[in-house]
Amino acid sequence: MELFKSFSQNKFEPLAYRMRPRTLDEFCGQEHIVGQGRLLRRAIQADQLSSLIFYGPPGTGKTTLAKVIANTTSSRFRTMNAVLCGVKDLREVIAEAKDERSLYDKRTILFVDEVHRWNKAQQDALLPWVEQGTVIFIGATTQNPYFEVNSALVSRSRIFQLQTLTFSDLKKIAELALKDKERGYGNIDVKVDKDALEHMVRIAAGDARSLLNAIELAVETTPKVFPPPAGARIHVTMQIAEESIQKKVVLYDKEGDYHFDTISAFIKSLRGSDADAAFYWLAKMVYAGEDPKFIFRRMLIFAGEDVGLADPQALIFVEAAARAFERIGLPEGRYHLAISALYLATAPKSNSVMGFFDALEGIENEEQSKVPTHLKDASRDSKGFGHGEGYLYPHAFRDHWVAQQYLPKELQGRIFYQPGKLGFEKHLREQVLKRREAQLEAMMDEPPPEVLTFSPSEKQRELWLKRILSNSDNALSDIRDSLFSHIPIQRHHCVLDVNAGRGILLWEALRRVPEGCVYGMAKNPKDFEILTHFANSIPDLERPVFIMESIDSYDRTKKASLFKNIEFDIIVGRNALTRLNDKSQAFQKLRLLCKPEGYLALAEVVPAKGSRLSQAVDLKLLSGSLSEQVIKAETLIYKDEDNPLLNWDDQSLIRLCKQHEFEGVWSELKIYAEKRAVTEEVIKKWFDPETESRGYGKILPELLSHEDICRIRDFIITQIAGKVVDWRTAVILLVANKKGE
Repeated sequence: MELFKSFSQNKFEPLAYRMRPRTLDEFCGQEHIVGQGRLLRRAIQADQLSSLIFYGPPGTGKTTLAKVIANTTSSRFRTMNAVLCGVKDLREVIAEAKDERSLYDKRTILFVDEVHRWNKAQQDALLPWVEQGTVIFIGATTQNPYFEVNSALVSRSRIFQLQTLTFSDLKKIAELALKDKERGYGNIDVKVDKDALEHMVRIAAGDARSLLNAIELAVETTPKVFPPPAGARIHVTMQIAEESIQKKVVLYDKEGDYHFDTISAFIKSLRGSDADAAFYWLAKMVYAGEDPKFIFRRMLIFAGEDVGLADPQALIFVEAAARAFERIGLPEGRYHLAISALYLATAPKSNSVMGFFDALEGIENEEQSKVPTHLKDASRDSKGFGHGEGYLYPHAFRDHWVAQQYLPKELQGRIFYQPGKLGFEKHLREQVLKRREAQLEAMMDEPPPEVLTFSPSEKQRELWLKRILSNSDNALSDIRDSLFSHIPIQRHHCVLDVNAGRGILLWEALRRVPEGCVYGMAKNPKDFEILTHFANSIPDLERPVFIMESIDSYDRTKKASLFKNIEFDIIVGRNALTRLNDKSQAFQKLRLLCKPEGYLALAEVVPAKGSRLSQAVDLKLLSGSLSEQVIKAETLIYKDEDNPLLNWDDQSLIRLCKQHEFEGVWSELKIYAEKRAVTEEVIKKWFDPETESRGYGKILPELLSHEDICRIRDFIITQIAGKVVDWRTAVILLVANKKGE
């Protein structure tokens, strides 16, 4: 069955179908996948696709993205729906693909919608043809591909996780539908009140299809006749909007990720003694229709596993509540579910259970919220998507408790449970309030981001990058590893190295962002040539982009031509600012290149805090007056406010960073000891008055005669020329994130 028919203006086609994007530029949301510079966007534009799997909730654009590919590629594009098609249909597609390849040398892209609906045997039937390259496979699924798709197919495919569309994404889609004269309601006088539009956007909960269906219902059922007579206005009020979208459906499936992630968050909230979060996750399960027996079963396990003899009554209490539920049923049985959860989280029995219904009301009115990554079920796909990463296990801490957030980011600080002042509960009140204060502090700690993409391992590429990275000396390796350990870099990020040099930071960035992009600025032709030479062994789509430019000479008018208007998630640089005259202006440029909430990571040598020449020689062997003049000259050099190498230090760099809208600054000043060979030519350059920098050659003539300067120079040559001396280099490591807009 062909899913993607040629577009027509059939008035009976639903608005959601008519408004489907046809090109990448029309596609809204999913910037981490198809934003400027991302690997998938480059692959689609270059028509160089490999096997892909799109995974995400309904209404996030999986099938739409496949349609965009169909409209873009020159390959033959075939579609199948796993619900309606089987192995027989697959054989027909494969036969046609073979013919196209042998007769016309044309590739075939096969899109399988709802691929998780195929059983293992059906998926196995596809595998050989994907391996042979007969077809390029694109699958779409709402279920976790690591568990619902053949592992062999997963290992040969790039996986892109589509996220629930944001409020701004949905609002943009709604406004486009109302203004579009070709496919939407642009030819009709439609007025939608601001609060009505925002209500439909919020209740759509990230589902574009649900939003467009609501708009269509509101617009086309408001007038008595549609389309209305010329000059008539359709006015969509809040009342009409509420009737059009009605009750929100919570995103939840009883056998998939949302089921496991939500019960995982519920159990972890109980274990963390957070009654507010326990009420929230319980309310979500009840509202979505989870089997109460399943919830009681998990609480019974929890009573034995996580409470145990600390409170022997917990198991008895929950068992009694479960038996009472069997006699009463829903809806009144919700009290017994809620009070069991409250008992396990805090132990006391109280009428605070009413807070559960506050949570239910919150679910009714809130925007769709996601389970935080660190609370998701790590046993299923921690390797693929990073679920569970960053979770702090309370039993590993003193008093079996640690401050961390269990509520979604949007609800952090929300209170459902109000501890009473009577009976046994009054003894818990102080503890609950103190823990809430500690958890408010934990709001400052961002949990690790969820991994949103996956690529099959490419051993040759990994080995090549590791070989290049392993050639670095110990100090450079430590700088690189320290810097990247403090950057929350993800596989789909766009990274800019503002002083690529020989690539110590660039190659590591390339290794970490296989579905993103890496740009490198080379200051001179030699660096550009070396970087380009090494990159030639990388496939075109994955190759970094090198630009002959420095941050000093860059200006914002060059952004479109150099970077295609990409806003970078991560900007890194080693010694990018050290020699610049105007470091403040450099920070301003870095801020413009960095996207809101993006990260800046710099490693800068601080000459003012490293070794000095006077420390490398024994000045006592010089005559007293000459020795004093060397020290005096050195003092003047390091106090020179016009010398860009020396008129700053680590603290002034941190202040500049903060002044230019970067926050959350982490910094560390590292001292690296090394053995440095000093040649006679280098020493003569230090004493050359024609040198560009204000060194000994320019300062000493202000203090001494030419003969005395020559005596000092010759003495130093005798002392250290051709020898290896101990030298200390100070490096400031600085990581900060740009303030959000």
